Amino acid sequence: MSNDLSNQDVLILIPARYASTRFPGKPLCKILGKSMIQRVYENCINSEISTYVVTDNDEIELHVKDFGGQVIRVDDDVPSGTQRIKLALDRFLKDKNYKFIINVQGDEPLLEGKDLRNLIQFHRNSNFAVTTFVSERPYKNTKNEFQDWNRVKAVLGENGRCVYFSRSPVPYDRYNKRSKWYLHIGVYCYTMESLNRFLDYKTTELEEMECLEQLRLMSHGLTYGAQILSHELIGVDKPDDIQKVEKRLRELGHE
Repeated sequence: MSNDLSNQDVLILIPARYASTRFPGKPLCKILGKSMIQRVYENCINSEISTYVVTDNDEIELHVKDFGGQVIRVDDDVPSGTQRIKLALDRFLKDKNYKFIINVQGDEPLLEGKDLRNLIQFHRNSNFAVTTFVSERPYKNTKNEFQDWNRVKAVLGENGRCVYFSRSPVPYDRYNKRSKWYLHIGVYCYTMESLNRFLDYKTTELEEMECLEQLRLMSHGLTYGAQILSHELIGVDKPDDIQKVEKRLRELGHE
């Protein structure tokens, strides 16, 4: 892998667990003949940023090694992927002096390397503690999705600043003139300071109510910035989503 010299201070970590309530073994599911975790990993290394999968599972570890990927084993029972990547960082990569850590969810097979390069550039040019992605959705055609609690909404203020994240359909539209809303994509670019502070803080009431870990730092006043993706992603939450991803890949010319 040939890393971009301008991004030598950036690291991508992909937490990947085998256990899942709705979709056990999800990282190993096949999408047009290739595992999802391999697709996510290959897209990440196309950013020319150093990338590792972080897992607690033998099968996933061996599979990543088989396709030539870099993998770190962290077996601790932790409640979030963010905590798992922090353990990996502290135990195996602490001497690298990274300034930015990008947490890429292992169920976003359509996220592209250029998206991650754009995100880190956006972060470098801002004063945000954490940056992330959102997708602009036309309200007229996505009303059901907007009401779905599984779809996390981002409320944006000025200059890309995130004001709030919620599973509820927010913000409230008093005059019924809504034309769009923003779907949050669960990819986070942390500064080392913000990642350390995430682990230092206890779970907050808002985080527990919404079941959204990003509200922990936000509750303590740290700022989140969002970059709007120029193309649509399809996250894999349940087995039925595989067909949607495969259809999209075929439309893009992948077989």
